[in-house]
Amino acid sequence: MSRPNRPTRFWEWLAVVIVKPLSRLLVKKDWRHGERVPRQGGLIIAANHLSWSDPVLISHFLYNNGRWPVILAKSGLFEVPVLRVAVKALLAIPVYRGSTDAAKSLDISRERLRNGAAVLFYPEGTCTRDPELWPMQGKTGVARLALETGAKVIPVAHWGAQELLPYGSSKPKPFPRKTFQVSVGEPVDLSKYEGQPMRGKVLKEATNDIMMAITHQLAELRGEKAPEKPWEPSDD
Repeated sequence: MSRPNRPTRFWEWLAVVIVKPLSRLLVKKDWRHGERVPRQGGLIIAANHLSWSDPVLISHFLYNNGRWPVILAKSGLFEVPVLRVAVKALLAIPVYRGSTDAAKSLDISRERLRNGAAVLFYPEGTCTRDPELWPMQGKTGVARLALETGAKVIPVAHWGAQELLPYGSSKPKPFPRKTFQVSVGEPVDLSKYEGQPMRGKVLKEATNDIMMAITHQLAELRGEKAPEKPWEPSDD
């Protein structure tokens, strides 16, 4: 039986029996608006990035809401013995940073989206460096993919992963048990950019719309007012 954009039954079962119990053990759930995640069709899940743990926790959320999450992973993971077998089998997309192969991840993502996959992206490109942990200014790759493929962009904000595993730390803090909050927004309306040349201004404005949608969801989760302008990372 064909399983487009899903691992084999064995690998999906293995991932689920590991991730779900671990997630339940480490965090309490506060999941909101999962019904806004379309169950079919190519889909861009655009999320804020707080911790190395949040891809796993968001994947649990997406799986429970009917979608297999296709994750972008550092290319180095595809070179680690044993681990490379798993990441390939789970359909992860390698990210090649700072090399001539850097565009490959976007090419693979484009193909997956056109074939109906749900791909999890972090438009910021890395964990936020904003001192208050608000989303930073996004990079334009996600907007480009959305405009090229017509895939819906679903903004997803989360909060709590940084308490379980702070960015830069290799030691989780499981006690006391943390709450992982997720909120899904309505699809980002990018219709005003259709038919326009995908150049700097258009891509930047579309990216800003995506980041504003994520930030709006995060502000609701945190019960706080977001900053008027996103924090801009330095080039180093």
